[in-house]
Amino acid sequence: MSLNSYQNVDRIQLAQDLDEIHRDVLTRIGDQDFKHLKKMERWGKACTLLGYGTAWIIPNPVSALLISQGNFTRWTLLTHPVVHKGYDTITAIPDRYTSKKFAQGWRRFIDWPDWITPAGWHQEHDVLHHYHLGEKQDPDCIQQNMVWLRHSIVPMWMRFLLVGLMTTTWKLFYYVPKSQKELHLSRVRKRGEPIPEMPLKNTWSFFSPEGKALWFESVFPYVGFRFVFLPLLFLPLGAAAAISVLVNSIFAEALTNMHSFLVIVPNHAGDDVMMFEEKCNGKGEFYLRQILGSVNYRTGSNVNDFFHGWLNYQIEHHLWPDIPLSQYQFIQPKVVAVCKKHGIPYRQQSVFKRLVKAVDIMVGRASMLQPLQATRHCY
Repeated sequence: MSLNSYQNVDRIQLAQDLDEIHRDVLTRIGDQDFKHLKKMERWGKACTLLGYGTAWIIPNPVSALLISQGNFTRWTLLTHPVVHKGYDTITAIPDRYTSKKFAQGWRRFIDWPDWITPAGWHQEHDVLHHYHLGEKQDPDCIQQNMVWLRHSIVPMWMRFLLVGLMTTTWKLFYYVPKSQKELHLSRVRKRGEPIPEMPLKNTWSFFSPEGKALWFESVFPYVGFRFVFLPLLFLPLGAAAAISVLVNSIFAEALTNMHSFLVIVPNHAGDDVMMFEEKCNGKGEFYLRQILGSVNYRTGSNVNDFFHGWLNYQIEHHLWPDIPLSQYQFIQPKVVAVCKKHGIPYRQQSVFKRLVKAVDIMVGRASMLQPLQATRHCY
């Protein structure tokens, strides 16, 4: 989209058109949406049970893939929409499916056994990423996050290798420290205290507040649950069975990281995706940025959407993050029509094509669009 076209979008009319879709979808939300969520949850649980039910036999890719899909589903198809308040307005659902009760207290490792804490995820993702998309305050803007590699003297082939290695552990080494840092900063601000310096060494230190939280709220609990407790459950079948479960669990962890990297990172990256240096003002501008700063993948069926973690409706999700998963299938063609009406590019491609574009941004072979790039510094 050209700078001239970007500036000439009628933001007031755009907001009115999209608000009309939103009002319509709000009248449709009901029990059928919760039943759909439960169905997706059952699919994920089936993968987990089949994975662990065979993981004790021998280390193998099938069990690891099933465990991985179960883990992936728990994050993208349950945690993500529930914490976004997607089901809060549906009456008579169990409290554990509401944003206030999900994964809280002792239910954390029942509802969402993961490296990331629910509070950290909410602050990093729900608050900062969603309401500062593509801005400097967006913690997930990969062009800003990868400046160290983009501007490095590392040979291009080695940059690709580093990105490939990163995909296998990115939840631990990216999301955990990032979410703990943002959560710590938000608490400091709420207390009215001065913003502390947070050098990289403090991130993994046992003596800094964010470092302690990282180790004792994220790393140790998850390692203990996933790689100690679960394998030990199979000890009655013999030491070999427990070791096999451990190996498959480690393999599954790498696969979960790769799968989530594949569908999450390309959602907001590419040489045809916009980033912004100025804060967003007004609902119309907010809507426009969610469209221009996001990309969809192939959509259309529960099976397809299940394996994409429903992140293939990223444009619609960023417009309205607090609606149930099943409603995105309904509103997607309506959003396409509004974009066509206003001459706004609606980007939708294969996740693998988008991955190539995202990696090109990460290694410095391409740069994202900026509406003010003629007068602003480009990272």
